[in-house]
Amino acid sequence: MKRHSHPAASRGTLPVIVTLAWPTMLEQTMQTAVQYIDTAMVGSLGTQATAAVGATSTVGWLVNSSISALGVGFLAYISQACGAGDQERAAKASGQAAWTALVTGILFTILTVSLSGLVPAWMQVDPAIRGLASQYFFILYLPMLPRTAGILFGTVLRAAGDTKAPMRMGILVNVINVALNFLLIYPTRTYGSILIPGAGLGVTGAAIASAVAFTAGGLCMTIAVVRHPVVSPRGFRPDWQVLRPCLRVALPNMLQRFGTSLGYVVFASMINSLGEISTAAHTIANTVESAFYIPGYGMQAAAATLAGNAVGARDRDSMNALIRTIIPLEVSMMVITGGLLFTFAPAMMGLFTKDTAVIALGAVVLRMVALSEPFYGASIVIEGMLQGMGKTVAPFVYNILGMWGVRIAGTFVCTQILGLGLISAWACMIAHNLLLFMLFSLRGLRGGLRQVYSQTAQSP
Repeated sequence: MKRHSHPAASRGTLPVIVTLAWPTMLEQTMQTAVQYIDTAMVGSLGTQATAAVGATSTVGWLVNSSISALGVGFLAYISQACGAGDQERAAKASGQAAWTALVTGILFTILTVSLSGLVPAWMQVDPAIRGLASQYFFILYLPMLPRTAGILFGTVLRAAGDTKAPMRMGILVNVINVALNFLLIYPTRTYGSILIPGAGLGVTGAAIASAVAFTAGGLCMTIAVVRHPVVSPRGFRPDWQVLRPCLRVALPNMLQRFGTSLGYVVFASMINSLGEISTAAHTIANTVESAFYIPGYGMQAAAATLAGNAVGARDRDSMNALIRTIIPLEVSMMVITGGLLFTFAPAMMGLFTKDTAVIALGAVVLRMVALSEPFYGASIVIEGMLQGMGKTVAPFVYNILGMWGVRIAGTFVCTQILGLGLISAWACMIAHNLLLFMLFSLRGLRGGLRQVYSQTAQSP
């Protein structure tokens, strides 16, 4: 089979990185903007409403990250197939992604709906808001099949180098979500002489708006994949010649994401036990912080695709150029975002709540985490390159060690034994991020990535 050199080798690495990364960054910017709007809209209903929405959010991360982990296997397979110029292999993998989306979507629908009444109790949510939190969770995760399709097909498109279609779908989801929030959360009201209809459903309205938006996004993402010239699905029945290597890559990543997301659940549960102020401050601070990770995850997506392309094309020059370019670029961008987060932390908290205690506590933890942003950025972009190469065992080990050995163990000692508060929990989270930086940097900066490339490119 003829091998094709990736365009990065001839046009320069930086333009290719930017071309792949900016749609993902814009997509995540839109998602974060809507998350900000959601939090602000719900926050206007009071601290209890904010806590009810945020108290089960980490369980949602557990569900979504498990699905995203499956996508990593298809990302590595399809990006390497595209790098090798093998469109037939890429299309077959897309067909297997469709089959996986159907099975996984049905499974997670049954799981989340059946457990919706128990999740708030497991998360130690205040009994006064457990009913509301349970209802929110049930509605939000009822359309798990289209949500699963949206996640997996978005990964398929990005693996083929198409980051613009997922961006467009993301914008559509966000527009629908905001419009329905506006109509469903608040009662009918007037602005001057203009009558604005509203259902007055509060937190329940926010859940319905998100569920409808996710459903529309999943359907549109499915259509985008079916119409794609390279990865239009081929062969819907299980094909273990394709599934086996995809699952071999996905399984360590799935265990990693399940383990870390379960850690987030335990982490949030310990924070929920600290009281309503800490829960609200933690929820809002997480929302604020997410905007400042956008450059990191945009670059991670580009790194994964380009690393997979380089391996598929057996193009060592492209791989070396990627390593030299993307890590310094990522760190530089995260220095800027970290500086902005540190400077504007109180103002950002004030966008979502008027509670001065919540604002003060949230600003402190945001300024703490802002100092660790560049270190975290380096680790996630190196992890992205390893994912594109299909090497997911080392990231699994690093992330589980950091989450359970540092964050969870440290937070348990600080909050449950020593009686310390939210600041100590976020200090443990920062220590976790710094450990990841050290481990991934040792692998990346000592020639580990080039060694992994050589081993992967030589395999059949």
